[in-house]
Amino acid sequence: MRKLLNTLYVTTQGSYVHRDGETVVIEQEQKKILQVPIHMISSIVCFGNVLCSPALLGFCAERSVSIAFLTEYGHFLASVNGPTTGNVLLRRNQYRMADSEESCRNISANIVAAKCANCRLILHRGTRDHGEKIDTHSIKMASSSIERLIGQIDSASDTDAIRGIEGMAAAEYFAVFNQLIVDQKDAFMFNDRNRRPPLDPVNALLSFIYTLLVHDIRSALETVGLDPAVGFLHKDRPGRPSLALDLMEEFRPVIADRLVLSLINRRQVNPKGFSRAANGAVTMDDETRKTVLVEYQKRKQEEVYHPYIEETVPIGLLFFIQANLMARFIRGDIDGYPPFFWR
Repeated sequence: MRKLLNTLYVTTQGSYVHRDGETVVIEQEQKKILQVPIHMISSIVCFGNVLCSPALLGFCAERSVSIAFLTEYGHFLASVNGPTTGNVLLRRNQYRMADSEESCRNISANIVAAKCANCRLILHRGTRDHGEKIDTHSIKMASSSIERLIGQIDSASDTDAIRGIEGMAAAEYFAVFNQLIVDQKDAFMFNDRNRRPPLDPVNALLSFIYTLLVHDIRSALETVGLDPAVGFLHKDRPGRPSLALDLMEEFRPVIADRLVLSLINRRQVNPKGFSRAANGAVTMDDETRKTVLVEYQKRKQEEVYHPYIEETVPIGLLFFIQANLMARFIRGDIDGYPPFFWR
């Protein structure tokens, strides 16, 4: 079992991150505000105007600590990693499977089935927890539609058909997502999913947490030796971590979407923490961003039961478990990729 390591998020603009012996130091206005031993962290994520010293970059590469650079709004820019780990034969098998329509179709079918099932779980929890405050009929109708779509996955002829089913299920799910927001309704109204840029606070939260998920899953894939850029459901595109996006689909509803709903409904975020730019983009201030990061890290410490390995594990380990299962399938150790179904 892999130890659950921490991610260091640097969000304050103008921060300087450098090496001091066996530690990572963060300074602001030439004052040390944090010093962490390198063995205590697994990755560093820098938002916006954050400077990292060359010595730190080399130090982290040697210790297999990845450094990711994102815009202030959470859009991925680049990452720095050390030498690629893993067996070259594993990656060669991954590339062969990515070129096989049959393999892409079968893996995509499993991933989309899990995502749809996990979406239904979020809808069911909404009716269970807030049945007296929401339109349960519309939510049950959406859940039934998603269930019918799940039933069509086995007969889908190719990967494009699987993508079509996923798109229809997402449309049904997000059509009633606003019903699940039961507090601060006026300020956190959700009409539809939009991004690049997000045009409302709910979409800003969703996009930000999806970015965090991609980072963690990408790191997990690198750890087991897979190429995060070569996926099966998402097509290859320069600069896009397609395989990380594939695996993220299983976790979007139960980790990211559920966290967004909790942050809003528990009033852990408020309208004052968001602002709108001239181009309509909605962004979070530093305090709101820190709140989201803290709650995301807390969520990763919570434990859930993994039905395939039949163990209770911290949520933060799920990414490594699924990456390992994908690697085992690609190597031929198991017959198919078992996605994560939340219970």
